Amino acid sequence: MSLRHDYDLAPGSVDLLRVAEPMARKRRLVADVKPEITSSMVETSTGVCERHADVLSQLREARDVLVEAAGRMNLALAGGGTHAFQEWSARRIVDTPRYRQVSELYGYLSKQFTVFGQHVHIGCPGPDEALWLLHAMSRYVPHAIALSASSPFVQGHDTGFQSARLNSVFAFPLSGRAPFALDWASFSDYFDKMARTGVVQSMKDFYWDIRPKPEYGTIEVRVMDTPLTVDKAAAIAAYLQCVARWLVLERPVQPHEDDYLAYTYNRFQACRFGLDGVVVDSRTAEHRPIRSLILETLAKVESHAIELQAEAGLRLLRGLLERDACSDAAWLREVQDREQYLPEVVRQQTLRFAGA
Repeated sequence: MSLRHDYDLAPGSVDLLRVAEPMARKRRLVADVKPEITSSMVETSTGVCERHADVLSQLREARDVLVEAAGRMNLALAGGGTHAFQEWSARRIVDTPRYRQVSELYGYLSKQFTVFGQHVHIGCPGPDEALWLLHAMSRYVPHAIALSASSPFVQGHDTGFQSARLNSVFAFPLSGRAPFALDWASFSDYFDKMARTGVVQSMKDFYWDIRPKPEYGTIEVRVMDTPLTVDKAAAIAAYLQCVARWLVLERPVQPHEDDYLAYTYNRFQACRFGLDGVVVDSRTAEHRPIRSLILETLAKVESHAIELQAEAGLRLLRGLLERDACSDAAWLREVQDREQYLPEVVRQQTLRFAGA
């Protein structure tokens, strides 16, 4: 959240949520809204949704409440994976036991973690199926990064990346990919060994790109920047849901450890070049553009989109790809090229997030 007079980040999350709480209660808001690790961030999470329309409705309702509450406080809210010019040293850690513990362990990295991501949970019928899907979905991590990329600026500078946010995440020692295990017994053995070292206490201590969430019965895809609009966020969630259903029901691939040979390289390509990145199939050594792979995948999951009533979300993404429309990161750069003033870039971000 930013102050409207200079559009720098403002430490107003606690007060914002206090103002928003009666409004949310009056409107019977389904989505949950709470503080994040630093006081310039809020986290919004939907309830369990089976359909794209449900996700979109809940996100729009939460956005409208928060935007209205922010307006009463001379604040503005924005999407995007990073704030264009905030200084990490000015951030404040939210005073909760969990965040104090993270801050004590990770030091300045905790304040540098003032970056903004979208996480998508996908329900799974059982623990073994969850691990199978986690590793089957790993090849689609570059798709998710490229579709959501919206963090070209960090600390007032153009990084040259489409998604620079993930560089901050990668600094954490327990980030990256999950260990290759296709049954819950093997994974539980790994977790128990890690717990005995004292390095981890719960699944929250892992910052993997995709991680299992046994308390929810889901896997959690965590690589996306927050898109500039909630409509695009809902569309990306629908895409991941359709890909997951296609993988589970049709089994077009069988996960293998060697799938990860080019994983870090492919992840980098998506972060650096977005939809124009080129990824490598570890099995065939074939190099393919991410944009064309997403278009092919959209065609493959079309019947599943119909079953899940996700056509509108996938149509939004397909239209952007086929028209070669600019990504969120490119849009931010276009505004900066035109205005030559990063506070104005953030101001226009806030208008876009609000639905203007």
